[in-house]
Amino acid sequence: MTQLAVLYEHPAWFAPLFEALDRRGVTYRALTPDGDFDPADRMPPAPLIFNRIAMSAFLRDREHPIFWATSLLAQWELDGARVLNGPAALAIDTSKARQLALIASLGLGIPRTRVVRRRADIEAAAEAIGFPLVVKANIGGAGAGIVRFDSRDELRSAISAGDLPTSIDGVLLVQDYVPAREGKITRVETLDRAYLYAIDVAGGGAFDLCPADACQAGDNPISMTASEPSALLRTAAEAIARAANLDVGGVEYMIDDRDGIPRFYDINALSNFVAKPLDVLGWDPHERLVDRIADWIEEAKN
Repeated sequence: MTQLAVLYEHPAWFAPLFEALDRRGVTYRALTPDGDFDPADRMPPAPLIFNRIAMSAFLRDREHPIFWATSLLAQWELDGARVLNGPAALAIDTSKARQLALIASLGLGIPRTRVVRRRADIEAAAEAIGFPLVVKANIGGAGAGIVRFDSRDELRSAISAGDLPTSIDGVLLVQDYVPAREGKITRVETLDRAYLYAIDVAGGGAFDLCPADACQAGDNPISMTASEPSALLRTAAEAIARAANLDVGGVEYMIDDRDGIPRFYDINALSNFVAKPLDVLGWDPHERLVDRIADWIEEAKN
């Protein structure tokens, strides 16, 4: 029986992972979220399953697999498989509101936010936050579903015209627009809830700061540089990864230029790592990931 199955959706993002597994001679089944599944089937495809379903899947396919895959992964877990970034991590990944609540519960800074489900509640939420602000989809990806508003009139016009972002779960966040120091955000990648590396990301569009290979195309590619967060920020990212049940995942923050406070705003269970890692980091994080996968495979046998 194959010991590892990888459930993935994006056609290009995971080629480096598969290449690293092949180089190391780790056998695996590459599964895509197609067809159907039987909820009475008690046989998961492997003892260890690596979930690589991205929240941005809805941008590529209107009939996206996010919630379907969540149910399938939960079934495999019930049947005894070890699921990396399983249902508990997905529950956090599929809700920015839950992410912010988790981060705040750890005593860490977040952008001031109100969560709404009705268009009628957006103006009152905006008054509580103040301008400038952003309206953000609860489920997004690669910066999708985020719009900045600089005034009450601008927001009212968008509400009247139906030009607000939409979220596939019907939930929106009204959030303080945080001026990021030096115009950059920092993404900390974790492996097995421990610090792996960090990069500073800047450029691109207004919010589409995606470090994946597939996000580098277009007229405004983003810039990425290796970063060394302070010990306190590393510890904070690891605490978030533990609380979110991330086996592999990214945590993003920015330094608020108004007061110097780090504000954490995103937990991402889909870590396909930085583009051109040898150029940016000087080493390939996939090698360390495969090291840990090999250990997880042995653990799953017991």
